[in-house]
Amino acid sequence: MPHSNLPMTEVLIAADCWQDQPEAEAVIQRAIAAAAEAVDEDVAGAELAVMLTDDAGIRTLNANWRGVDKPTNVLSFPALPPTGPRGDDEVPRMLGDIAIAYETTRREADEEQKPFDDHLSHLAVHGFLHLIGHDHEDDEDAEEMESLEQQILAQLGIPDPYAER
Repeated sequence: MPHSNLPMTEVLIAADCWQDQPEAEAVIQRAIAAAAEAVDEDVAGAELAVMLTDDAGIRTLNANWRGVDKPTNVLSFPALPPTGPRGDDEVPRMLGDIAIAYETTRREADEEQKPFDDHLSHLAVHGFLHLIGHDHEDDEDAEEMESLEQQILAQLGIPDPYAER
């Protein structure tokens, strides 16, 4: 029986605009599961939360945490690593939190002529990879992260989001 590497993912809807996307939670759960199965990091039983917000909510987060006073599509907030030894009876490891903004996600999907669910999947995968330590601060890291995103999305039947650059 194959080992499952699935984290526990809680999706929180924090903005009414997401009511237009009743499948959003299932899309995110599927994307996070595919990403977790594709990476070397052991995330089995770890926890993360995905907050579905609007542009105003993500703008506040972006301003408060990154000093950038504008909305963005996705933000990731990796949890601090635990300190001290870990016992078997402790609470699950926290990976962190992801926030995704509806209006920006919708606008980008429309502009790029992509299905909304495909773009949402990409943002969930992107956010998850940040939680486990990937970044795109330099060209080499960006290429590595994008390649991993492409592989994960291909597993989901989603076309390469970087193909038209």
